[in-house]
Amino acid sequence: MKSTLKEIEDRFDRDVARFSNLETGQMTTLDASFNMEIMTEAIARRYPNLQQVLDIGCGAGNYPVKLLTKVSGIDVTLVDLSQNMLNKAVERVQQATTGIVKAKKGDFRTVDLPESSYDVIIATAVLHHLRDDEDWENAFKKLFRLLKKGGSLWIFDLVHQHDIGLQEYIYKDLYGSYLSNLKDDAYRDDVFAYIEKEDTPRDLIYQLELMKKVGFKAVDILHKNLPFASFVGFK
Repeated sequence: MKSTLKEIEDRFDRDVARFSNLETGQMTTLDASFNMEIMTEAIARRYPNLQQVLDIGCGAGNYPVKLLTKVSGIDVTLVDLSQNMLNKAVERVQQATTGIVKAKKGDFRTVDLPESSYDVIIATAVLHHLRDDEDWENAFKKLFRLLKKGGSLWIFDLVHQHDIGLQEYIYKDLYGSYLSNLKDDAYRDDVFAYIEKEDTPRDLIYQLELMKKVGFKAVDILHKNLPFASFVGFK
């Protein structure tokens, strides 16, 4: 059985301090700092008059905090299952912007958000918690509806390989070696165990094709390294 939303919430409630660090908050995630930089810089360049940003699964607010070093005065809406994470995110983001900061606790799939309202939606390390095909499609449809015309969805997440052999090599062998080198084999096994219990990632091509299916007029890949990728869709 996969983790319940309450189990996921409880895990992140206990881990606010680690996820509040721009440099080390995602050590298990390959190229976390690099992806944060290219995504926020790309957003800042693509939207010189950026006004409304939504971060779903915002954690402690790292991406909006980083984005606000490049743009100023924007309104930010933060969504997360964890109240502890939300509290920290609001504190940090409010210090970085003169704009309005809103916080909504809950699952982005069911939280009430205004449609056609956001220039940019950021979704980092959150979509891998989706489950079956219907869940994935409904989630992407909702995110599409929330965007203004010309708005965009920016994703950084764990992805699977479509080919089973490639998945075994890239995920188990190469990413596994990375995790072992971070600490030890027991740490690797612990990370793999909670991914298996908590996450249901899909391959990158599946997600890009799904984005087109629900209406995104253009999609693009920013970066991929082993089982992690960043990509974007434009409405």
